[in-house]
Amino acid sequence: MAGITRSASDWQNAAAYPSLASDSTSKFIPEVWSGKLVEKFYTATVFGAIANTDYEGEISDYGDTVIIRNTPTLLINNYQIGQALSYETPEQANTSLDINKGKYFAFTLDDVDAMQADINLMDDWAEDASEQMKIAVDLDVLTNIITDVVAANKGQTAGAISGDIDLGATGTNGSNAVLVDATNILDYIIDMGTVLDEQNVPETGRWLVMPAWMIGRIKKSDLKDASLAGDSTSIARNGLVGMIDRFYIYLSNNIVGITEGTATLYKPIGGHNAGLTFAAQMTKMETLPNPDTFGQLIRGLNVYGYKVIQGAYLTTGVVKKV
Repeated sequence: MAGITRSASDWQNAAAYPSLASDSTSKFIPEVWSGKLVEKFYTATVFGAIANTDYEGEISDYGDTVIIRNTPTLLINNYQIGQALSYETPEQANTSLDINKGKYFAFTLDDVDAMQADINLMDDWAEDASEQMKIAVDLDVLTNIITDVVAANKGQTAGAISGDIDLGATGTNGSNAVLVDATNILDYIIDMGTVLDEQNVPETGRWLVMPAWMIGRIKKSDLKDASLAGDSTSIARNGLVGMIDRFYIYLSNNIVGITEGTATLYKPIGGHNAGLTFAAQMTKMETLPNPDTFGQLIRGLNVYGYKVIQGAYLTTGVVKKV
């Protein structure tokens, strides 16, 4: 084959080394390090959109506590001319936001890898770690804030005034869950809105987080996709799909299914951002020489905390696919 030269001894030893007798197996195949990376897509995170971050600038390290002062509810009394006024002493317990959670990443970057790849691996890997960290925090928040929803805002008898709104509950094999399909998904959303209405939750600033399959039911419903007031890029940014009945609707794959017997159930959650506060701080970001090889150690620590300030400002339910 043109371009390949073999010595006489090579051909004499061809019987001992069959690969030398075949052009297809004797070619040297070089390794080429691409200057590009495979595009990676991440689970959309929503905690930054559904919580207020009013106290984020007041933390500096793991273990910090932020004291949040609450506004007391003052009494309104009847008045008659000439009567003596009765004064109250407003008291309202403060709320503590504990920065008691932390997540970190740590990886090693060999100098050989950095030299062979025509990209800044350290920056790219650190960016990936940051995205993975946000996903882990998002899953933590969405999984745990449900427990702080007040009783009147969930279950089969939800509604602080009506007490007859069925948002679903756990039971046996999904027997108490609301079966959701394209014909009733809008009714379910409206019911969650009514629950918040009965708690005097402001109409502006409401949000609702649902798994992907529920968003699919919305798009197949009578409302259709054309009535979702979203923008073309938001779904990739934070899961925002659009707006329905005063709710900003978010898609999140961090609303994970839970097993109840043979059934898989889901707990969508809605509310107002005044009901939940979140604070986080990237307190450590370090690059150190690797003592064991020629390379670097990269590590980062993110500390955070979240608190349901007003459980009456949140609502949740238990649903099952149809």
